[in-house]
Amino acid sequence: MTSRDMTAANIEALAALFPNVVTENIDIEGNLKSSVDFDLLRQEVSDHIVEGPQERYQLDWPGKRAAAFAANAPIAKTLRPMREESVNFETTKNLFIEGDNLDALKLLQESYLGKVKLIYIDPPYNTGNDFVYADDFAESTAEYLAKSEQVSEAGERLVSNSESNGRFHSDWLSMMYSRLKLARNLLTDDGVIIVAIGDQELANLRNLMDMVFGGENFLSNVVWQGRAKNDARFSAGGIDYMLIFGRNRGALVGKDARWKEPKKGYSLVVSAVRECWERAKGDAELATRLLREWWKTSPDTEKGLQSYSEIDSNGRAYLRGPLASPNPRENLKYEILHPESFKPVPMHPNGWRYSRETMDHLLADGRIVFGKDEMTSPRRKMYLDEQDDQAIRSLIVKERAPASEALNRLLDGKFFDYPKDVDVLATWIRAVTQDSNDALVMDFFGGSGSTAHAVMNLNADDGGTRRFILVQLPEELDAAAQQEGYSTIADVARERLRRVATQLSRPAAGKSSGLQDPGFRSLSIDTTSKTDTLRSAGVLQQLDIELLESSIKPDRTGEDLLFQSMLDAGLELSLPITREERDGFEIYDVEEGALIMCCRSRGKKLSLSLSLSLSLSLSPELVRELAARQPLRMVFLDEEFEHDAARINAEQIFRELSPLTEVKAI
Repeated sequence: MTSRDMTAANIEALAALFPNVVTENIDIEGNLKSSVDFDLLRQEVSDHIVEGPQERYQLDWPGKRAAAFAANAPIAKTLRPMREESVNFETTKNLFIEGDNLDALKLLQESYLGKVKLIYIDPPYNTGNDFVYADDFAESTAEYLAKSEQVSEAGERLVSNSESNGRFHSDWLSMMYSRLKLARNLLTDDGVIIVAIGDQELANLRNLMDMVFGGENFLSNVVWQGRAKNDARFSAGGIDYMLIFGRNRGALVGKDARWKEPKKGYSLVVSAVRECWERAKGDAELATRLLREWWKTSPDTEKGLQSYSEIDSNGRAYLRGPLASPNPRENLKYEILHPESFKPVPMHPNGWRYSRETMDHLLADGRIVFGKDEMTSPRRKMYLDEQDDQAIRSLIVKERAPASEALNRLLDGKFFDYPKDVDVLATWIRAVTQDSNDALVMDFFGGSGSTAHAVMNLNADDGGTRRFILVQLPEELDAAAQQEGYSTIADVARERLRRVATQLSRPAAGKSSGLQDPGFRSLSIDTTSKTDTLRSAGVLQQLDIELLESSIKPDRTGEDLLFQSMLDAGLELSLPITREERDGFEIYDVEEGALIMCCRSRGKKLSLSLSLSLSLSLSPELVRELAARQPLRMVFLDEEFEHDAARINAEQIFRELSPLTEVKAI
């Protein structure tokens, strides 16, 4: 009988924004309660590393603060289009980003905030080796011991039992922490993230994801049993895991999300039922005997399907399901009469599973199976053709070798040792996106491209329009792969997607069309397209002035500038783009006026001399024509105007003809 606890409400609000700052402590009465770690909160809103107490209830490791700082620190980078590496650049909705995924996640924060339905990642397992990422925090044993206070400044060991191997745990956690923090922002409210992991970091990853996503948003831990080793010492091994978290578990429950998968061997059983019915020529009893004989052959199916061992007079296989209510309810207690003796049949103490009205409908439809007399409780018919799927299983038993062999055949060579099984990925992608087959799926440890391959397969199978964003570091391959024409992992992944797209673009048997979107727009991470022209008067030389007149780097094309402008505006990078030329200028139109950019025709590189470029300036007539289109955003290059008065005049033209347009000069 008190007013609302505003402190608790504020903690809940902070937890929604920053789940990692909420911890536990003990109140004056000795009870555990939620509280805010203000040192971590200060770190979230600080542009520098914040020092604070080291002991608290949380997952901690040397380098954690630096990793949090790395996630929040801005970068001066952009995404540049790679048309020659793309497929259907103009029309595709898919993205392939080449570069460090930490940079990619930062660059995508505005354009894809809250838009990704599913993130699947298979990060590098912690095998004790250094990582190839620029922020890998890789350090020597000496550096780790000093940071973790296991040695003094003089190098004397302060602990008797060094845990120097733990530096690899710290490295790995630092690498993952910053990326998971940024990835969380991209998920929709009902979004899901799946992280594949091995034994080495399973416990740490679970704690890390509890910290980043909130333990209440844990959904499942899937176990994947691959090939076992009979010569293993303690267990056969061969197990990987997939930790699954939701962005907001409550949103998934509120939408009544239920992940399903096809029952193994379902089509095989359906075919057997059809054959038994045809052989029995409409005799339900004979068809049932034939079906039960078929089940004795031990067909390879889901065990639950074996319960469908009867065929009714309509030729439909069924099992006898329960009619008892799981909980006692008075309104579910009523009489049901046997159809022949017209006497009440036994009722479960809790009552029936359905209301009187629903039960009457089931009786009328012939879905209730009675015994020979009123002494036997009736059962409900559960038809096979209405039960083609099941709750998705959290145990996968599947060899990994077939996935490797399939990829080797596709690429005409072996370039990856342990590619993920496309069918397994497709099962989970289908389950998570079953209510939105146009969902956006992301994998920022793209590897060989298995996730994108699975998305393409699903779309070709069910006609969906799921989109993908793949991010892969251009990690160099060995000499053998380079002899085949592949320099990096990203090269191989793109070639894989091209070949998959070619295969799936041909209509399969029984389908009117193939894959609707077989392309991808390839982009690369690079330094910003803008030139750093800031110089102090003391270091500026007369001859340098001409070099600093342009604010754009000379090797950047109009499309390069366009994509940086799209990032700045927070627009999706897969939006359709049209290009036209007028009076020596390129005009790019994104999504019919979401953004229009006008700049000099640059070709592949800026080849115009300074004197020639100055002779080309925006005319008031062209500015008026652009303003008449009334775009939401208009981008010019400042250097395209002959002088400041011309730029001010252009802004005035837009105020008159298109006052709602946001005009920007870069």
